[in-house]
Amino acid sequence: MPGPYKVGRVNDPLAHVAELPGVADAVTDARGAVDRLLGHRILRRRSADVSTESALRGARASALLEGTDVALEEFAGTQDPVAQGALRVSAELGALTSTWRQAPRQVLARLHVLAAADVVPRAELGRPRSTGEAADPLKLGPVPGPEEVAARLEALVGLLTAPTKAPAIVVGAIVHGELLALRPFGWGDGIVARAAERLTLVERGLDPKSLIAAEVGHAELASAYGEALRGYLTGTPEGVAGWVRHCGDAVTAAARDSLAICEAYLRG
Repeated sequence: MPGPYKVGRVNDPLAHVAELPGVADAVTDARGAVDRLLGHRILRRRSADVSTESALRGARASALLEGTDVALEEFAGTQDPVAQGALRVSAELGALTSTWRQAPRQVLARLHVLAAADVVPRAELGRPRSTGEAADPLKLGPVPGPEEVAARLEALVGLLTAPTKAPAIVVGAIVHGELLALRPFGWGDGIVARAAERLTLVERGLDPKSLIAAEVGHAELASAYGEALRGYLTGTPEGVAGWVRHCGDAVTAAARDSLAICEAYLRG
C-alpha cells in the first residue's frame, strides 16, 4: 500500500514521512518562498485581489493537468466541463476550509460534486466509485477496487483528523498523492486531489490567506508530476520522499508565481 501507511510509525506516521531523506530541505525551501511572498508590501491592501488571481490561475493549472488547455484570459468564460469544474472548486475552497480537518470525507464529496457536476450522473456525484475503473489522464495505471478504496479512504480520514507534528506541506502531499493513488470517484479525481492539497496548506496555517496555488507549481513542473506520483505509488520510502519533495518544489514555484502577481499589482 502506498504512502505513509507503509513507511510510517503507528502514533504519527506523517511525522515519519517528514523525516525521509530530502523532505526537510524541500519543506524549508518552500517555507522560505512562502515567507518572501507574505512579506510583500502590496498584501497590506490587496491580499484579496492576489488571492482571487491565484484562485483563477490555480483552476486553470488544475484543468491543464487534466488535459484541458485554455488560455488564462479565456478561462473564466469557457464552457469546457473540466474548466468549469475546476473553477467551481476553486471558488468554493474558502467556504470549505473550516470543515476540512473535522469532516474531510464530507469535503471530498463536495469537491467531487463541484468538479464533476457537468460530466457525472447526479446519483454518482460525491460517491466513491463502485467499479474498478477510473479516468487516468496522468497515465498512472490500474486503480484499487472499491473495497480497498473504502478502507484507504477511512485510513486517510483518520490521518487528517489525528494530531501530527508533520508540516502542512507533508500532510498536503500525502493527501494529494493518496487521492490520486485511489482515484476514489472515477472522474475529476485530479481536480479534487489538488484542491485537497491546497485546503490543507490553508487550513494548517502555511498559507492562511490562500495566496498560493500549488496547482500552478504542479503545472509548471508537469514533466515531473506524473513521474513523482508513480514513485509514490510504489509505497517505498524513496518513492514517498520523492513525491513529497516534488510537492515542496511545487509550493516553491507557486509562491514565486504569486510573488509575480504582487509585483504586477505594485507596478499598477
